[in-house]
Parts: sequence; C-alpha cells; structure tokens
Amino acid sequence: MKRDVVIQMNNTMEATPIAHLVQLANQFESRVYFEMDTKRVNAKSIMGMMSLVLSTGTTVTIDAEGSDEDKAINAMENFLTT
Repeated sequence: MKRDVVIQMNNTMEATPIAHLVQLANQFESRVYFEMDTKRVNAKSIMGMMSLVLSTGTTVTIDAEGSDEDKAINAMENFLTT
C-alpha cells in the first residue's frame, strides 16, 4: 500500500521530530518505507530517516507492507500533516 503525502509541518524536520516519526513507525508490524526522488529508506531506521530532507511542502511517498499497513500509513500521514 502506497500513499503520497505533502508534508505540512511548521518547520523542517530536525532530529527530534524525526526520532518521534521513527518511534511511531516502530509501533507497527508492517514494513514502512519513505520514498523521495530516487531514495527509499526504512522509516524504522533513524539514520535512514535523517538522510532525507523532509520539509514543509515536500511530497513523500509512504510505502507500507504488512498486516497493519493501513494503520501505519494513516498514522504516518497524520504525523506529517498536523
């Protein structure tokens, strides 16, 4: 399951919000990936997520595979858009 999401947060995602996003991803059994341009990173990896430049207005594709993929994508989207 994939979904494109436009990030709508106030500031560029720095270390603390990225850490919270990784913690959120780790709550799900599904494999969760973020795709931007030609990069694909594991959302459960702090180092991988730090390598992305996530900022307001940027579109990212969330790709989840597993038993709770819909819940994972919804939670990731909610985090990035509120």
